[in-house]
Amino acid sequence: MKKKTKKATVITDYDENDTTTMIDSSSPISFEDLGLKLPEVPPTQVISIRLPTALLNEIRALGSRDDVPYQALIKIFLAEAVQQKKTKPKRSA
Repeated sequence: MKKKTKKATVITDYDENDTTTMIDSSSPISFEDLGLKLPEVPPTQVISIRLPTALLNEIRALGSRDDVPYQALIKIFLAEAVQQKKTKPKRSA
């Protein structure tokens, strides 16, 4: 019985073509020149937060139960808590 084997295709055209002549370093192109605009502020930011191990395990278990990544679940919980806090009237002292 013969085994079917795939031959690896080697890409060589990038080795043969010199593209340095296509780049004009005296007039760099901006994103705007290409019709692209980067957001001024990234839509998300990385933070670090310490949580009690038991709480994190509970969140992970809930995420696993609902098939939701635990970090996404934390974002959902935070968004819900902020929304509740915004709509809840302040207590007067």
